[in-house]
Amino acid sequence: MEQVESPLPGFFAVISGPSGSGKTSICRELERGGRVQVTVSATTRPRREGEEEGRDYFFLAPREFRAGVEAGDFLEWAEYNGHLYGTLRSQLQRAWEAGRIPLLEIEVQGAEKLRRAGEKGLFIFIVPPSMAVLEERLRRRGTEKEQEVRRRLAIAEEEWKKARNSPIYDHFVVNDDLDLALARVRELLELEE
Repeated sequence: MEQVESPLPGFFAVISGPSGSGKTSICRELERGGRVQVTVSATTRPRREGEEEGRDYFFLAPREFRAGVEAGDFLEWAEYNGHLYGTLRSQLQRAWEAGRIPLLEIEVQGAEKLRRAGEKGLFIFIVPPSMAVLEERLRRRGTEKEQEVRRRLAIAEEEWKKARNSPIYDHFVVNDDLDLALARVRELLELEE
């Protein structure tokens, strides 16, 4: 059910981290440099205000998503917070054809699946400076209700525990200052290319 064809034909990088860690901001800044292309994930979660199809996510009905899984369209997929998320193989191919490094912003479960399949990318985990700072960031966004903030914090604790206690990630980058974290990720990509 969670097949991953291996090996992939080109280099790729993975960035993971809890919701509110700053991973999306880092990915967007990296893409502006023109050397990487952030893959657009597919999801079954509802679209948030301001999100656009094909820019933020490919929004799929659960049956469409599962049909794509069965057809082998996904490199990896995972369930997170009650919704399905996954990386379409076509997104990596599109980046390679453009001469860019595919950058996958994915959950720990997806990164773990790629590692278990023996994929040789660069795996980076973005760490918030503390759970208190993460909670403050989530609240400042104002996109979730109290129950959702609490759920995201619980998930973040589990993700961090799994990430630090397994061989999934090559590097951990603390995002206490976005510019410094971004500089460190850029440095890691330079070293690994």
